[in-house]
Amino acid sequence: MTLHPDIGAFLDLAEERQAGSQATFATMTAQQARAAFELTTHQLRWPAPEAVDVQALEARGRDGAAIALRLYRPHGASAGPQGLVCYLHGGGYVVGSLDSHDGVCRELCQRSGFPVLSVGYRLAPEHKFPTALHDCTDTLHWLREQAVPLGIDLERVVLAGDSVGASLATVLAIEAAHAGEAAPITPCLQVLCYPMTDASQRSASMELFAEGYLLESDTLEWFYQHYARTAQDRLDWRFSPLLADDLIGVAPAVVVVAGFDPLLDEGLAYARKLQAQGVDVQLLEYPDLTHDLLRMRSVVPAVEQVHETLAGLIRQRLQR
Repeated sequence: MTLHPDIGAFLDLAEERQAGSQATFATMTAQQARAAFELTTHQLRWPAPEAVDVQALEARGRDGAAIALRLYRPHGASAGPQGLVCYLHGGGYVVGSLDSHDGVCRELCQRSGFPVLSVGYRLAPEHKFPTALHDCTDTLHWLREQAVPLGIDLERVVLAGDSVGASLATVLAIEAAHAGEAAPITPCLQVLCYPMTDASQRSASMELFAEGYLLESDTLEWFYQHYARTAQDRLDWRFSPLLADDLIGVAPAVVVVAGFDPLLDEGLAYARKLQAQGVDVQLLEYPDLTHDLLRMRSVVPAVEQVHETLAGLIRQRLQR
């Protein structure tokens, strides 16, 4: 297993620029980390599709707080109810935003031909577990109420996300399966890109790729400490979905893993657990790439094919 040369060159350059600096997320405040993450987003920007219509929307959380949403539609979308991708961004529950994953949402929208709703759930440490999950659940309730005016077919909703966004997506899928007809929305597919599934222990890949591969194990621990109210929260399956006992009946899953990612082992373990409980799983492995690969298009042009592959799988499901 060899690291993609483009990624290797990028990481070497990043290391040179940071030489002599001890500034990592684990040494920053949440506000400093968010600013650094958004700066990196600007540096990684690629010419994402412009042929989409973008609409700012807002849902209300159970506590009355505003949840920022962004709806992407392909130019010239056909009339009548359409399927939808509900996208939950990564960022360890502490960083990340609608803006940081704008390019990813544009790619999925334009390439799949279906609308994408990006959810700006609230971040830690100001909003600890389970606020992010509650915001996403409340967004699904809002979507159920707004489906007709928005022209959304609730029978064709894909839950998608990357990193902790994928964790949120899979928890929502589990909750939908458990709730049955009482669920606000039952997804027809879940797309889980390099998901965080177990914050209760350290895997072999977390040790092997602890530093030097974009996402570092110390950063993960910093994220978890910011999001958890107590250490016990990390044993809650809604925080660590690999610990869920019952996955029977959850939506079919596409699971994406990267070979040089500290989250590799838990992503693979979750895919295996889904399969063991009878869930249809398609595993996409990118052995030469790292965490956050969906946003690495400007570094690795081949990531365009990853966008196309995921959009194609979404399109196949939503066209049914």
